[in-house]
Amino acid sequence: MHKLHTIRTLLVTGSILLGLNACQSGPPEQRKYSPTITIFAKEPAQKTAPNAAAPSAVPVGMAYVPGGYTQIGAADGLEQEKPTFWVLVKPFLMDQHEVTVGQFRAFVRATGYKTEAEHFGNSGVLDEATKQWGLVDGASWQYPYGPRAGLAAADQPVTQVSWNDAQAYAKWAGKRLPDELEWEHAAHNGTNSRTLYPSGDSLQVHGKFTANTWNGTFPDFDHQTDGFHYAAPVGSFGTSPLGLADMAGNVWEWCANYKLTYADMMDSVAVASSPTTERAQRGGSYLCEPGWCHGYRVSARSGSTPETALMHVGFRCVQDL
Repeated sequence: MHKLHTIRTLLVTGSILLGLNACQSGPPEQRKYSPTITIFAKEPAQKTAPNAAAPSAVPVGMAYVPGGYTQIGAADGLEQEKPTFWVLVKPFLMDQHEVTVGQFRAFVRATGYKTEAEHFGNSGVLDEATKQWGLVDGASWQYPYGPRAGLAAADQPVTQVSWNDAQAYAKWAGKRLPDELEWEHAAHNGTNSRTLYPSGDSLQVHGKFTANTWNGTFPDFDHQTDGFHYAAPVGSFGTSPLGLADMAGNVWEWCANYKLTYADMMDSVAVASSPTTERAQRGGSYLCEPGWCHGYRVSARSGSTPETALMHVGFRCVQDL
């Protein structure tokens, strides 16, 4: 099945969610959502996370994310960010930045892997002249904007990779993709910080930008006041308090889970998987600006079908402790 029907901006779209029953009483209902995450339907009365010492040594290129309680979503966000709910997340390790072109190249050389975009022969690129998304022949992880634009630098975040491609890399690396609830916990700095972005409520700190986003009116013009029009080398904008780079902007990041409504997630609704069932993405990209897509907020969500590859979507991995 070709992915043409899935090509779109992947900038946040809404979906109607069901609210929690306001009349619910008694102790907080909870359920084990995954081996590392517990979901609470009501705010827990006590939020003392189990003691867990940080590892004595953290692998190079990764950061320690402490476990704890985090409120997921935003009451003033888009409908797909509601209703808010609480989770308890176990500690884990997270890549300090997105997987780079150089890292992905090492994977390809070691395994002979071919991405889905390479099998298709084309992939999704935004044509800035027409302001439309389309399939460009030869666009791939090596040529994210098409062959005419040249090879991607080794320190760029790898893009034009599908969810399936990201899964294959993670398995080879001995890691996994994060669940979007783990991702949001990490973006809240593992402490349920309630700032708009991981670094605070502004994208500028002491006059310096903390994220690579669209600086203007999308898709008409980008002032590039943050220094970049396309993806920036990973880590160009510093790190969050946890030592994580590019948790806001640069490229959207694939997550492991299906993109469900939060109501369905809390109710443990079974997923009827199909070629059009989306996987979650987090973090926003260099194409995001608030008038069109404020996707680099901590609570913002996106998603696409697992075979889709686009020029502004990449991934990072996590590792269990």
